[in-house]
Amino acid sequence: MYWGKTMSNTPLFNDRTQAGERLAEVVQATLIKQASASEIKPVPIVYALPRGGLEVAAPVARVLHCPLTILVAKKISHPENPELAIGAVTACGSVIWEQSRRLSQRQNWRSHTALDTAVNQAKSLEAKLSVACPQVNTEGAIAIIVDDGIATGMTMAVAAAAIRKRSPAEIWLCAPVAPLRLVPWLHQWGDRVIVLATPEPFASVSNFYQEFPQLEITEALMYLQLAQEE
Repeated sequence: MYWGKTMSNTPLFNDRTQAGERLAEVVQATLIKQASASEIKPVPIVYALPRGGLEVAAPVARVLHCPLTILVAKKISHPENPELAIGAVTACGSVIWEQSRRLSQRQNWRSHTALDTAVNQAKSLEAKLSVACPQVNTEGAIAIIVDDGIATGMTMAVAAAAIRKRSPAEIWLCAPVAPLRLVPWLHQWGDRVIVLATPEPFASVSNFYQEFPQLEITEALMYLQLAQEE
């Protein structure tokens, strides 16, 4: 499921908070509709992909009155092109590789070094943020994974793979913006896909925000702490 028309490569959101508020409305409406059609009403849990995903996820958790926590995923960079993702990994060790990757034997060996680097980065970030995360039980819950945008889908997919091991009732993949071509692929990883806009051409997520600063660790912790106070 996704909303939004194909549109030009122009800003769609003022900042992540505004995008999160708009996303929250759609997620809430979808959850209410699903609950009214079923006697079983699983508890939602919002999983943000930090750091940027936290600012978008916070309004979603607030509107749903549910826990906000994190799942740290990092892209695995190509050995000779750091901007190119050839896979992704979570702090807990779940990993996926880009199916069409073509690496020489030397590059393939170096890709394992890139994997180790990504795992260490994920573990480091998780250690810094987990102190502000609530205890949650994913089994039987609706796990709502939120990021500030989806470019390649690698980190969203590996996050879904990691959460699937925790036996949720459903996994929802949610973001304000993503390339239209990725939507069918994302459905392989999540039970629902909610994207507000699928603009083309799609260069980078930042292009669709007027303000897109990097979220600092202190700010990320603030969102987690405020969520527990509400």
